[in-house]
This record gives sequence, C-alpha cells and structure tokens, in this order.
Amino acid sequence: MALGSSTLTMTVLMTPDKANFSGNVHGGTLLKYLDEVAYACASRYAGNYVVTLSVDQVTFRQPVHVGELVTFLASVNYTGNTSMEVGIKVITENIQEQMVRHTNSCFFTMVAVDETGATVKVPPLEPRTEDEIRRFANGKERRAIRAELAERYKSLEAAKA
Repeated sequence: MALGSSTLTMTVLMTPDKANFSGNVHGGTLLKYLDEVAYACASRYAGNYVVTLSVDQVTFRQPVHVGELVTFLASVNYTGNTSMEVGIKVITENIQEQMVRHTNSCFFTMVAVDETGATVKVPPLEPRTEDEIRRFANGKERRAIRAELAERYKSLEAAKA
C-alpha cells in the first residue's frame, strides 16, 4: 500500500480495558476505532486532513470479546467532489479457538479539508476490479439514499415548526 491507496487494514488486540463487566468490548470502543480507521483510509487516499461527516449502517452483528484480534478492513468505495465514502468490514479472530467471525460493518462519509477548515477536492476514484466497481455503484446509491433521507428529515423539521 502506498500514499493515495484506497484501502487500509488495521488489526488490534482487544484488552480488558476495552470491555464491560461481561467481557464484551464496548460498542463505543469499536466506534472509536472505526472512526480512526475511516480517517486513516480517507486522509491517505485524499492526501489531506479529513473530518467525519456521517456514519451509516453501523451493524454490530456479534459481540467482540477480550483477547480477540479485531481486523478493520477499510476501503474508499465512492468519491464525490470533496467527500468520500469509506466502507469498513470488521473481522474478529479468536486465536485460541482459531475461529474467525464477521462482527461489524459500516460506512463513513469523510470530507477533505485544508488547514483553515475549507473543503478541498479529492481525487476521483477510478474503480478497476469487479469488487471496486460494485462498491462504487453501491456507494453512489447510498449517497442518493442519504440525500433523500436528509430531505425527508428537513420535511419533518419543517412540519414541527
């Protein structure tokens, strides 16, 4: 992987300080890692500082336990003018049982900004593989859904006023 890469992988060992009394890793701990991974993936791709605009479809499929290795697989799926959708799949590995599970997935929208906080253009994503083309098309569709949802929320707020 090089600067400008659209993918990033990070693995973290889940230690007791990240867990609740049941031995399950706190959802907030995972969200913090997800945000850091989305930042790293998007900023490396854009070559700029980025900020989180939104987080969609955070699905906690199964609990993550102390002692497990958690791997975050991130990719820039879609780019707009200044924003990027970063998809993250979380794979959890129980080392002792040699069991691997898909425990979480989500999508972050990250926006590239300069040192003053003004938005800056990001390089257009050029999908090449079948997976990249599929992720790009799905990201474009999710962007349209987010825009439609934003309009619907605006209508709800206007109706309250």
